[in-house]
Parts: sequence; structure tokens; C-alpha cells
Amino acid sequence: MKGDWVEIVVDAGDTTRTYEMAATRAGRRVETQVRRGVVEVSEVTRSGTVVRTARFMANRVLALVEHPVPREDAAQEPGR
Repeated sequence: MKGDWVEIVVDAGDTTRTYEMAATRAGRRVETQVRRGVVEVSEVTRSGTVVRTARFMANRVLALVEHPVPREDAAQEPGR
């Protein structure tokens, strides 16, 4: 959903670097996959088309934090 974003902290030798990937338009989402030693973060449309992708070596990734936007459905009390 628009507003979802993922923060990736990567070891860059003597320092750390922080990257952010966000869903920039309505209907898009951010997906995270770990495959064959690579962390892949992609912004995807409703139909599943990948808009952009960021790839990082898994052994260099220190932290991967997903920040979802609070959904209106989850904010409602059950039973109403």
C-alpha cells in the first residue's frame, strides 16, 4: 500500500549505509525476498509488475525493517 516502506542497513566496510524503498503510488506495495545470498526489495504494482528493485548481498545486510502504514481495517474494533 502507498506509504509502506522498508529500511535496509548495510555494512559498507568502515561505516554503515541506510537505504529506503517505499511504495510511492496508490496500489503499489513493497516486497522483500531473500534468495541465494541476496536480499531483494521490490516495489510492485497491483498486477505484479516490478517497478524498481534494490539488491544487497545478504552477508552485508545488518538490519531490514519493514514499516507498514496502519490500515483502517485493523484500527476498527472487532464486532462492529
